[in-house]
Amino acid sequence: MVETKGLAVSEEVLKRASKIKVLLMDVDGVLTDGRLYYVKDHEDKAMEFKSFNSHDGLGLHMLHNAGIKTGVISGRVSFATEERARILNFTYVYQGHLEKMALFDEILAKEGITADQAAFVGDDFTDLPLMMRSGLGCAVQDARPELKERAHFVAPSRGGRGAVREIAELILKSQGHWEKILAKYGIE
Repeated sequence: MVETKGLAVSEEVLKRASKIKVLLMDVDGVLTDGRLYYVKDHEDKAMEFKSFNSHDGLGLHMLHNAGIKTGVISGRVSFATEERARILNFTYVYQGHLEKMALFDEILAKEGITADQAAFVGDDFTDLPLMMRSGLGCAVQDARPELKERAHFVAPSRGGRGAVREIAELILKSQGHWEKILAKYGIE
């Protein structure tokens, strides 16, 4: 049995997580807390700011180091998302797409994998079709109730507050990578 923040994870979820080769996510409400900040720049144009969680970032780095690819499919276009994806070595960055299924299928084809080898993390209605199609459909703690009811796994934490880290750890533990990661940091 694997635990995530004291939450016991079922054998079915562990089996699903053990197959994952690509973790895909929404951005706003998943990698961020969903809040958007706007200020004017020196030319009176709107600039957008987002806040990302460093714990999520380390979890995504650990996935990358374990050979598990990552990516985002987001309805909004944002420079902050592009930069965060670059820093975290995301393989896939799709922005400006509310209809996400075609992109999901494109990623599966590029990777040569089936849907049960992909995980998707969402928080709102536009994410539900990908969560349902994925081998491991995940929701953040503050996702819409309709998503949480249908998710294979609901992270104990809220979006932008460590939920992605918890999902990354679940995948890494289910695939036998966790002890090696702990040893790398001198943790026994």
